[in-house]
Amino acid sequence: MEQQRQVWGIMTKQGEIDYFKNIGPEGVEHSINKPYSDVSCGRYLMRLGAIMLLLPSPPAKLLDLGCGTGWTSLAFVRRGYDVTGQDISETAIQYADKIIDHEKMDHLKFIVGDYEDMSFEYEFDCAVFFDSLHHADNEEDSLRMVYRALKPGGMCITSEPGIGHSRAKGPVEAVRLYDVTEKDMPPKRIIRAGKKAGFKLFDVYPHASFIPTVYGRTGDKGILTKLLRLNAVRPFMAMSVMFFFKRVGGIVVMIK
Repeated sequence: MEQQRQVWGIMTKQGEIDYFKNIGPEGVEHSINKPYSDVSCGRYLMRLGAIMLLLPSPPAKLLDLGCGTGWTSLAFVRRGYDVTGQDISETAIQYADKIIDHEKMDHLKFIVGDYEDMSFEYEFDCAVFFDSLHHADNEEDSLRMVYRALKPGGMCITSEPGIGHSRAKGPVEAVRLYDVTEKDMPPKRIIRAGKKAGFKLFDVYPHASFIPTVYGRTGDKGILTKLLRLNAVRPFMAMSVMFFFKRVGGIVVMIK
């Protein structure tokens, strides 16, 4: 069993709890200042913007799951949501709480907890996993807890890395150094778990951050990029690429 867990990048929850203690001052500083501290800042902002377009309009109560040091929660509360940010790491939440102290924001609070074992019932209009569900030991338990936390007709949105994530250099290194969980979390897997949790309606949208790829604006000089820059084939290639990415890794919307 332990061998199988390591093959899939599933490690102990203690690694997730201690992550922000172990990444050092530079890692913490990077996390606190996301998305602007990250080389993928533009992609983060595009994905967050797409989520905001899909969410019910504020005012609404939003549960931000696996929020880390709180940058996504801050963005949601600035949009007008009443936000509860949750993370399994007490250290992360201590940093997140400083946002409230600094910004003096109402309608924002942070809690320490495991999203696979929550006690919320019928409290939230919507819930978001932003790059966090793939850290779950059991995504079915996670979505079952979220289903219970949502009001009737509530919405859960996931924006997760898809196929191949667990084998990429960064996640492999994170598993080795910090004993954290890194799994592939494509839409098909999320929807399967969502159905078992009780969700009734599902839809999948391609990540907005794939748009530069679709239009050949990534800086890559490969054959696909060259083809995408040809006006004659761009519409067909763009639709094909978007269809591909939607299946491999995209934004999943689930309705209770």
